[in-house]
Amino acid sequence: MNFSRKSFLFVAFTLILSLFLAACAGDPEDDSDSTNDDATETSEKSEGGDLVIATATDAVSLDPNGSNDISSFNVQMNIYEKLVNQDEDVELQPGLAESWETIEDDLWEFKLQEGVTFHDGSEFNADVVKMNIERILDPDVGSSQASLYEMIEDIEVVDDYTIRFKTEYPFAPLASHLAHPVTGIVSPDLIEEDYAAMEDGSDPGTIINENPVGTGYFKFDEWEPGNYVRLVRNDDYWNEPAHLDSVTFKVVKEDGTRIAEISTGEAHISHPVSPSDVEQIEQSDDLVVTEQSSVRLEYVGFNMAKEPFDNALVRQAISMAIDKDQIIDGIYEGFGVPAVGPIPPDIPGFDDSISGLEYDVDKAKELLAEAGYADGFSATIWTGDERESIDTAVNVQSQLEEIGIDLKVEELEWGAFLDQTASGEHDMLVVGWTSGTGDIDYSTYPLLHSKNVGSPGNRTFTEDEELDELLDQGRQTPGEDERFEIYKEAQELLVDIAPMIYTHHPQHLLGVRNEVKDLTQLPTEYLLLKDVYIEE
Repeated sequence: MNFSRKSFLFVAFTLILSLFLAACAGDPEDDSDSTNDDATETSEKSEGGDLVIATATDAVSLDPNGSNDISSFNVQMNIYEKLVNQDEDVELQPGLAESWETIEDDLWEFKLQEGVTFHDGSEFNADVVKMNIERILDPDVGSSQASLYEMIEDIEVVDDYTIRFKTEYPFAPLASHLAHPVTGIVSPDLIEEDYAAMEDGSDPGTIINENPVGTGYFKFDEWEPGNYVRLVRNDDYWNEPAHLDSVTFKVVKEDGTRIAEISTGEAHISHPVSPSDVEQIEQSDDLVVTEQSSVRLEYVGFNMAKEPFDNALVRQAISMAIDKDQIIDGIYEGFGVPAVGPIPPDIPGFDDSISGLEYDVDKAKELLAEAGYADGFSATIWTGDERESIDTAVNVQSQLEEIGIDLKVEELEWGAFLDQTASGEHDMLVVGWTSGTGDIDYSTYPLLHSKNVGSPGNRTFTEDEELDELLDQGRQTPGEDERFEIYKEAQELLVDIAPMIYTHHPQHLLGVRNEVKDLTQLPTEYLLLKDVYIEE
């Protein structure tokens, strides 16, 4: 339990006084028992409680294969567990796998935890892992993140708690990929029910989405789409159980309303906090703003499948017409670092020698004229319903007026935004990408390889053979130095391709009530809630 300095001094004074009085009474044993009772009572106050997280967007899906967004994963990661976990430094830690090793360059072996059961009572073992990975790779299921595991060509169940993955080529970041939330292990009974429903005409994931079942420290209780998702503690958890009785992810779209709710105690956490609201929160004695560096990229993307964005000169011109400092300082209040490419600085393989396209309005006008658009053109820029995204779109709209581009801003509900940009209906878009595996492959391959256009991540519809070849080589090369040299070439090539304006890598901000203890947010933005308790 975390005590403030004042609380500590008070407890210390009380303890000394009680010992003194007990000595005078000649009955120290009775007083000792009383002190222990008080300590036990204080400790118990950290157990239980109902945590409410006011979140800007609802989950899209509770099936790990049903979507690829932070709001969904933040809920799912409490229900399901993965073979491999990440810590605050994005270092790999045991999860449902207690250990792993490479037997050969293209053969990995994982030893699994024993004695783990799902919320429905079914057993966790190697057969279940095999079933889950095969489901991700099943084209009938259509997981948006199948490319994470497309290199797996064989899965061997060695025994109940040992499994091996044979890859088509040496793939160094396999363990990192298995730490991605898409690999949340689903109950085998539920998977079978879902497949049966698919045979009857249901969409993949329908059954799983209605009543998700994993091995996690929280269990699904209720989902009222658009309003909240509620989870309750799994008292039969195979490891140490969570402290909280329940967690509710309450959808509160308006920034001001989220702040009001944590101010009054109606909610405990605001996820996220807009940078412009930080000062207001810090003025309250009951609230604190937490800051976490990120492995996230915020960007303004072009739809390269549409005119005039199929012209590299147009994309370069627009990129050079945008002053990123206006966005970072004016909208994000300086909570972020400028981006020169898709790879965050905290990802191994980031190369700080790469120079991006510099801000130069005159050069931008020259390039636009060279592309045949001296008088500019009209287009639309789409954004989800978060304040910073909308403000970024408006800022880009204003800046592009200077080079003759008439940009119309269109705001979409988050689910519709994801669906329609995945199908390529946009001209430009404001969105972000989180390198959820902590490896450079995931900063680039899903986001920019031609295999991944649409929902897997490539919403700029980038299709470049030379880039594809480099990204393929990067993920197939075992040596770290050789890998990173390949990715350096890819980063240099991306300067010319200019599929997007890389604005910045933000800091993650949360508004948190003081009584919330032991909350952790990872650089991936995911919230770790197992050890959280509410101090009374």
